[in-house]
Amino acid sequence: MDRNEEIAEKTGRLTRMLAAEGLGGVVLVAQPNFAWLTAGGNNGIDTSREQGACALVVGADGKRFVLASRIEMARILEEELAGAEFEPVEFGWEEEKAHPTFLADLATKVVGSGVALGSDLLSGPNVKAIDGAVSRCRYQLTPPELERIGQLGRDAGEVLGAVAKSLEPGAAEREIARRMSDALAARGMRSVVTLVAADERIAKFRHPVPTGKVWERVVMLVTCARRHGLVTSLSRIVSAGGVSEDLRRRTDATARVNAQLLAATRPGAVASDLYRIVADAYAAEGFPGEEHKHHQGGAAGYRTRDWVAHPASAETVQTDQAFAWNPTVTGSKVEETCIASAEGVDVITKSPEWPQIPVRVGGREYLSPDVLAL
Repeated sequence: MDRNEEIAEKTGRLTRMLAAEGLGGVVLVAQPNFAWLTAGGNNGIDTSREQGACALVVGADGKRFVLASRIEMARILEEELAGAEFEPVEFGWEEEKAHPTFLADLATKVVGSGVALGSDLLSGPNVKAIDGAVSRCRYQLTPPELERIGQLGRDAGEVLGAVAKSLEPGAAEREIARRMSDALAARGMRSVVTLVAADERIAKFRHPVPTGKVWERVVMLVTCARRHGLVTSLSRIVSAGGVSEDLRRRTDATARVNAQLLAATRPGAVASDLYRIVADAYAAEGFPGEEHKHHQGGAAGYRTRDWVAHPASAETVQTDQAFAWNPTVTGSKVEETCIASAEGVDVITKSPEWPQIPVRVGGREYLSPDVLAL
């Protein structure tokens, strides 16, 4: 499957979705959706915004357009859509700034006046919000996407493992975060989430934004690494001078919870059932209620999480869908990214020569990253 064949496959998913929604076209402006439909392109300029610098339009008839200002069009066509089959529609940047509904109005003209549109982010009198429906079109990864995310996972696991192994007590969290981001960038990845927790901050905060705190005994590194729009998530813990009995107990328990989640991540599994499985697993390990202290992760792909498992969720696991589970027992954490299939999950973010905790569930062994003792 080449790039245009991949784009055609995704266009088909969108046109079927449009038929189900009774719409004449869809306007995609969110960075994850641009990357998905274009098979790895990037419309992001300002990373503080989810909306990218240009839009894609797909009509109910399958025709595809790229809408961009004169500022962006040349680069988008040359560097992000080279060889991809999208009809360009260029406009003056002043027009977009002067009229809040300009993009939606232009998209309507492109696909046909009077046609109802859907969009991931745009709003307007004839625009329906359908981000959820668009997201579901992304869930099942194509063969080329499986190759790309697999390589991304291998690279991210290798980089984070190497950075973690190079650490020595005395480094500040912000310095560790910089080293992580730099090492990932050198391999073409961007860390869209970077967390570092030293010592007591691991137990205190589930999302430890890096500070100037210096680590002395234990440090946790977390990254959500993105390349070609796809994202993989992983965490690693390093302990200086051996692993304490308490950290060992909590990490082993977390690994057993993780194994239960991995074993249950099969096509057709319902997210609410997965939540109950993890809640029961925490209780069985002697840590009841840990599921209330942090979300447990969920479906991944072009966002860090497309959905997380919770008691009311009716989302189901799809074949060839990415998942990033992150069970935590206060003071420890396990996080990897995997691909779901009928044969079971394939973890794609392992770090070479990193210690693993094996847990057998239902006749299969599942590995979770252990604490690295320096």
